Amino acid sequence: MKKLVAYITSAYPDKTFSIDLALALGESGVDTLELGVPFSDPVADGPLIEKANHKALELGFRFKDLLEISKVVAPKVDTLWMGYFNSFYQQNLQILIPHAKELGISGLIIPDLPHEETISYTELFHSNNVANISFVAPTDSDERIQHIVRDAQKFIYLVAYAGITGSGVSEDLQPIITSIKKYTQTPVYVGFGVNQKTARDKVKGAEGVIVGSAFVEILLKETLTYEQKIEQCCALAKIIKNEINL
Repeated sequence: MKKLVAYITSAYPDKTFSIDLALALGESGVDTLELGVPFSDPVADGPLIEKANHKALELGFRFKDLLEISKVVAPKVDTLWMGYFNSFYQQNLQILIPHAKELGISGLIIPDLPHEETISYTELFHSNNVANISFVAPTDSDERIQHIVRDAQKFIYLVAYAGITGSGVSEDLQPIITSIKKYTQTPVYVGFGVNQKTARDKVKGAEGVIVGSAFVEILLKETLTYEQKIEQCCALAKIIKNEINL
């Protein structure tokens, strides 16, 4: 069974909604939840997620909101934190990572932390059994892929193209998936540009997909009630989970 990772922006539009949505997604085929940490300059994210980030910050998001959401959600749904390094660094990683373990967080996704910089935190993550998700891009050389995936945990985040999330650009990922699998048995999940139309194609040769902008687009629809947003997100999750497992 191929896996579905769903990204949502934490505390947008509020904490209670995020908790309700997260738990509902967990019952609708989502295997892992990616709780996004709102940040003022989300450089890897497209316009939809960037807009949701800014709206969450305008509504007063604080890091403690992420912790409160996680405390309820993580015991029931496999949960990751996705954010930019400054957000985590300001919390003091030596304190934050053990706290993440206590909450039940299984890993962090930090797109602006280069692989070379992650090495100094390897022991901190390993000793707390919290994964620091590794990224591989289509532009990486075979030699670099070997280096990146050597100690990869949980899954490898394969960036579907060189760009930002939600762009919908298409690339042939089979050569790079083949390259990754020469060096590791860690599952490969494809992210960037994955939605209900592209999921079946993107997941070929991989073990899962990561979907963000397609869910956040629903969250941003101001004409929908909270209940309608949750219903539409859950329906989308079921469609994508079915598509990747046909």
